Amino acid sequence: MATSTAPERTARKGPPSILLKTVVAVTGLFFVFFVLFHMYGNLQILVGTEAFDEYAHHLRTFGEPMLPEKSFLWVFRILLLASLVGHVWATMSLWRRAGAARTTRYAGKKKTSYGGFYAKAMRWGGLALLAFVVFHIMHFTTQTITIDGAYASPAERVITSFQVWWVVGIYALAMVFLGMHLLHGVWGAAMTLGLNTSLKRAEQIRFVSILLATIIVVGFLVPPFAILFGFIE
Repeated sequence: MATSTAPERTARKGPPSILLKTVVAVTGLFFVFFVLFHMYGNLQILVGTEAFDEYAHHLRTFGEPMLPEKSFLWVFRILLLASLVGHVWATMSLWRRAGAARTTRYAGKKKTSYGGFYAKAMRWGGLALLAFVVFHIMHFTTQTITIDGAYASPAERVITSFQVWWVVGIYALAMVFLGMHLLHGVWGAAMTLGLNTSLKRAEQIRFVSILLATIIVVGFLVPPFAILFGFIE
């Protein structure tokens, strides 16, 4: 006859995990929309410097005269910031819970290398992307960081920066992290939102996640390498 009982599970604090996963999924899909829009804008540099500067100008004047200058841009920035905070908060909360669960329930069990790789890629890759976003804003938006001087023209800012090999290297590395994040993130978001209703649908979701990741990574890398190798001046 057993004389001891299993310890009671400690009540979990904070929002339920499904809510946190939903926040990660919804904000993640919003970021997919943003990076596609941002990629489209970056590709305008292939048309010409005037096209790129005109695109940047329209972002500031979108909605005029009904809206003041930069209103749309600031609303979009606030939405992005709120999404970023929610995404990081929910992800870190799930990260902590996963760590606590492994410590208490799976002590002594060997981790699977496949699942461990994707988990680390999403977590540390996400932190690397966060650091890159800060660098990107300070470089191209606020010009707190300048590579070859400050320029009023967004096109000149981009061209002079991507003529430096190590800047392109940082950008390319960030896109590798972004591709890995998208590859698993789009799939995970679809799973969380219950879109995997059948095996065929799951295969379609996997195809879409691979296609999106490929399009976005290639689309972002074309302009910097085209500038670096002298196709755009």
